[in-house]
Amino acid sequence: MATLSFYLVVVGGIALLATFTLHVAHVALIAAGDRSVRPLATAISNDGARTASRSSISGSLGVALSGGAPTKSEGRTAVGDVGGALAVVAVAALGLSLLARSIVVARGPWGNLYEFSIAFAFGICAATLVADRAGRMRPLATISYGVALGLLAYATTLPNEVVQLVPALQHPLLLTIHVGLAMLSYGIFAFAFAAGVAYLVQGEGDRFAWLPAAKRLDLIAFRAVAIAFPLFAGMLILGSVWASIAWSRYWGWDPKETSALATWLVYAVYLHARSQRGWQGRPAALLLVIGFGAVLLTYSGNLWFSGLHTYSGL
Repeated sequence: MATLSFYLVVVGGIALLATFTLHVAHVALIAAGDRSVRPLATAISNDGARTASRSSISGSLGVALSGGAPTKSEGRTAVGDVGGALAVVAVAALGLSLLARSIVVARGPWGNLYEFSIAFAFGICAATLVADRAGRMRPLATISYGVALGLLAYATTLPNEVVQLVPALQHPLLLTIHVGLAMLSYGIFAFAFAAGVAYLVQGEGDRFAWLPAAKRLDLIAFRAVAIAFPLFAGMLILGSVWASIAWSRYWGWDPKETSALATWLVYAVYLHARSQRGWQGRPAALLLVIGFGAVLLTYSGNLWFSGLHTYSGL
């Protein structure tokens, strides 16, 4: 089963690489105004039933992350459609790899940095896929899929052997929920980061027709953070409860704990600042970039700092 999990990661990585490449090609065609681009209004009229079904499947989460229905100015290309289909393959393969790994280890498959890197990439791809299928967010998806691809590439450099966890971490239920919340919130924060980067490129004057309007990007980012923020807070609270059980204290300023708290504070500042005059627009987008930088620091903290969260080698 561990071998199956590994090969599913390989399949997911190949599919994700193809997805990213085709999304880049799609954005390039849209930006160049290629004649192969179909206006989205035409695409919707040609296969309205499928679009309606897709919206139903994606649900309210996808609508929230996508900032609403796609606009008529957004186009559709054959390479983009193929890339979207391959994204489904990538998410399915990575999800099945995590399932296979969980069967082997009899817990949530994120007990070391290799496992969590796969889970982190899966969370990004899943959140992006939901948003893209609900609102056709291909330019943003290109950014977030690129981040996920980087995580998978990094995971290939890490030891992937199944090892026994240290006694403090041998609580399958808490491990599954605590780190599972981190995976979900990190994935959605990555999509908010993509929206923030796109906003900085687009500018308040809507410089590029191939990007969503700045106001929509701002709304997408806000909604993504509004969804991920309570998940991340739940992860912190559950982690403190687990710390009390494992180490007889709720909080000890361990480097990873401190980094996670700093990440939470950055996003708390973002949610507050976005409603304040003078912090809207570009300053808020910059906070999203800083916030995701803090996410990456928290994710990789075991590499730079020693502490109670350093386990299983990595």
